[in-house]
Amino acid sequence: MDGEQVELVPARLDSPLAAGLVDALERELQVRYDDDGAPGAPLDPDAFAPPVGAFLVARLDGRPVGCGGLRTVSEATGELKRMYVDPAVRGRGVARRLLAGLEQAGRDLGHRRLLLETGTKQPEALALYASAGWERAEPYGQWRDSPLSVCFARTL
Repeated sequence: MDGEQVELVPARLDSPLAAGLVDALERELQVRYDDDGAPGAPLDPDAFAPPVGAFLVARLDGRPVGCGGLRTVSEATGELKRMYVDPAVRGRGVARRLLAGLEQAGRDLGHRRLLLETGTKQPEALALYASAGWERAEPYGQWRDSPLSVCFARTL
């Protein structure tokens, strides 16, 4: 990222800053999964706002290029949702910065463990989470019986 500045800024999931990124994520998932399971279920924006959650937008040289959210599942556990990076800037460390920011948000909220669900048709996400120290986990919640889901967990 020679000379490029990645900045993580807090935002609301339903803010104009995040809306275009979340829409782009849902469009990409619809293409990758042929509409099977996409778009994601609507999420409560308040679940991703302090004091129970966090939502971050990554800006590259001031332009919004990625996002991700964290919501509380239990006092000890948080869940990452809506991780996305614009395909035009993938491979430049934006996703890794977002992931680290969300992990820190989890620590700040007192979580000891984080969970996330991604899919079999998202090789970039699978590689990112594995390389960042996340471990495969048993499918949970609505993904328990989904052959397209891959779940990960991370102890903080």
